[in-house]
Amino acid sequence: MAEEEEKTELPSAKKIQKAREEGNVPKSMEVVGVLGLLAGLMSIFVFFIWWVDGFSEMYRHVLKDFSLDFSKESVQELFNQLAKDTFLLLLPVLIILMVVAFLSNVLQFGWLFAPKVIEPKFSKINPINGVKNLFSLKKLLDGSLITLKVFLAFFLGFFIFSLFLGELNHAALLNLQGQLLWFKSKALWLISSLLFLFFVLAFIDLVIKRRQYTNSLKMTKQEVKDEYKQQEGNPEIKAKIRQMMVKNATNKMMQEIPKANVVVTNPTHYAVALKFDEEHPVPVVVAKGTDYLAIRIKGIAREHDIEIIENKTLARELYRDVKLNATIPEELFEAVAIVFAQVAKLEQERQKQKIIKPL
Repeated sequence: MAEEEEKTELPSAKKIQKAREEGNVPKSMEVVGVLGLLAGLMSIFVFFIWWVDGFSEMYRHVLKDFSLDFSKESVQELFNQLAKDTFLLLLPVLIILMVVAFLSNVLQFGWLFAPKVIEPKFSKINPINGVKNLFSLKKLLDGSLITLKVFLAFFLGFFIFSLFLGELNHAALLNLQGQLLWFKSKALWLISSLLFLFFVLAFIDLVIKRRQYTNSLKMTKQEVKDEYKQQEGNPEIKAKIRQMMVKNATNKMMQEIPKANVVVTNPTHYAVALKFDEEHPVPVVVAKGTDYLAIRIKGIAREHDIEIIENKTLARELYRDVKLNATIPEELFEAVAIVFAQVAKLEQERQKQKIIKPL
């Protein structure tokens, strides 16, 4: 009994879907953070010149206004203008960071709209649950990863800086432009190394989060049985399953029609495709249908130049008495033999016409 209560089974699609509807999805904030950091650094590179020009213009404007008037009202107006200009300068980057944060979440768990997330729940404000979450294994792993991230970043930065120490004397002898280029190359190296480290840690965190997510949704054997019984008892699900099975069987049947030798028709309501070759010494029904399905069978037969023979009685009997992929019964041998004789005769006439036409 205790063994059955252990959550050893992987979560079902239904349970995962229910969790998604509640906003419970595998999500790594490290992935969001590292992609945001990359987007921020690229934004600085793209907008740097624009920022320099913009802030330089703001600086000149400040000096000009302070030289003209230093009253309380003018200072207040000046600071309001500075705040507005600063916001406009930073707005493109803020938009980029918001878009990247949104897309980084979409990349992790796809498009998701979960209104249940904002529904008020007592469990969210329950202090007991809050304390439990604070000391949970998940929080411990998150804290350990942050500590590891800080330690590795510090160690990597110190290691790279130690590699540069030997070049400082040489860099000091360079002119200002040379020193700036040297500093730029070393800064790019350091930033690239840290970004690589953060991407590796983000990937590790994503793997951990997904494993934690799967483990949190695992089911007991009894839960799996109960869910299966519930789904099997649902008329809508049963109907959908039957519909899918019929559709798959029909598609498979249609793929067999080009291999048939003849199609026997009613002619409008029934159509039965027969196959007769070395592998099938007794003719086999490879496709059959009524009404719309019969029209489709005849259409495919015409596309592949398969003979269509009208025989009302035989078509009805084949459809009614012979299962799909089954050989015809002995009592229908004679009628079917007549049909194949007709097919052979039509084929001979076609061959004669091909020979006569060039003459």
